[in-house]
Amino acid sequence: MTPPQPSTASAEIDARIAALGNWRGETLARVRALIHQAVPEVVEEVKWRGTPVWSHDGIICTGETYKAYVKLTFAKGAALDDPAGLFNSSLEGNVRRAIDIPQGAALDEAAFKALVQAAAALNSAAKKKKKA
Repeated sequence: MTPPQPSTASAEIDARIAALGNWRGETLARVRALIHQAVPEVVEEVKWRGTPVWSHDGIICTGETYKAYVKLTFAKGAALDDPAGLFNSSLEGNVRRAIDIPQGAALDEAAFKALVQAAAALNSAAKKKKKA
């Protein structure tokens, strides 16, 4: 039996990580793994000129790479509790919030996974509300 093949989007994200070939690729791979640990049924997509997107009943977050940092933008971040203070960018917006991770920065993995789970739960609750 042939093992299942990764989705096209997952393969594109794999290629993007490999192409970066530096700390940004390593960081993106690490947060991607944490997202999958937090929400195993997460769906990977690629949108907006190759930007990795993780969704569960709507967008959880995007993973953008810049010269000085990896940016994780949470689509509904302003509606999420962030007791660990992970959000450090896009704080002035009414909807989105972001986490900028510069080279060598530590990430509280437990707090990050909790944030991802909260974002997925918020999306699921909104979807259920629309159906009702």
